[in-house]
Amino acid sequence: MFRHQGKNRTFIHNLRLATLLSFVAGIVNVTGVLSIQTLTTNVTGHFAYFAEEIMKRDYAAAITFFIFTIFFLLGAFTSNFLAELISKKHPNLSHVIPISLEMVVLIGVGMFGAQSALSSIEGKWIAFSMLFAMGIQNSLVTKISQSTVRTTHLTGLFTDLGIELSQLFFYKKPEEKKKLKTSIYLRLSIITFFFIGCFSGGFLYNLLEMKTLFVAATFLLIALLYDYIRMQFHIIKRKTFHHKTILNK
Repeated sequence: MFRHQGKNRTFIHNLRLATLLSFVAGIVNVTGVLSIQTLTTNVTGHFAYFAEEIMKRDYAAAITFFIFTIFFLLGAFTSNFLAELISKKHPNLSHVIPISLEMVVLIGVGMFGAQSALSSIEGKWIAFSMLFAMGIQNSLVTKISQSTVRTTHLTGLFTDLGIELSQLFFYKKPEEKKKLKTSIYLRLSIITFFFIGCFSGGFLYNLLEMKTLFVAATFLLIALLYDYIRMQFHIIKRKTFHHKTILNK
């Protein structure tokens, strides 16, 4: 899911990555909306609010919305910086630290944000932290999938989906149609699992409030464990095959 990059990456790898992490983003998104009435998985709306507050000359509010975008940017920068740094010596682990950092941020907000969400100032720091975490996730997913998968916002997905649906009327070659349908299926999967994450997160928020983010962190942990177990399985499989080859000689 995380380790395969470049030519070694398949549609199945992207599908697993897309469905799981778009589900996580959906949970984070609805938790931010319900707890602090703030979008915490993308920055498009915040730029609009930034411009609006500038026009109203409420510069304090405008600065807050600008800082929202900076924290998302900082998350993306940190994610790729850590991945590049680690890949120099341990390329198979380049995704572990960014995902682990995202988990730590979400768990921290879930633990300490329950009471703080009632405070305006502390509520802003919750938004900063969640946007930072989503910046980490979006950057990592974008790099791993070579910009094929994005999981924290849907605007570009709906645009690409609209384009590809229209192309169904014009693509005639079987190989072109197959590739196009595969891409459409991937985008629909991301949209569907983001919605499921939002719906599930909204239901869980009624029970857990900010601790709903623990669920999102748990799914990230499951993703890391799944990837690790599959890697160990392939290592054992290769060693067994190599051992049998030596014995046969």
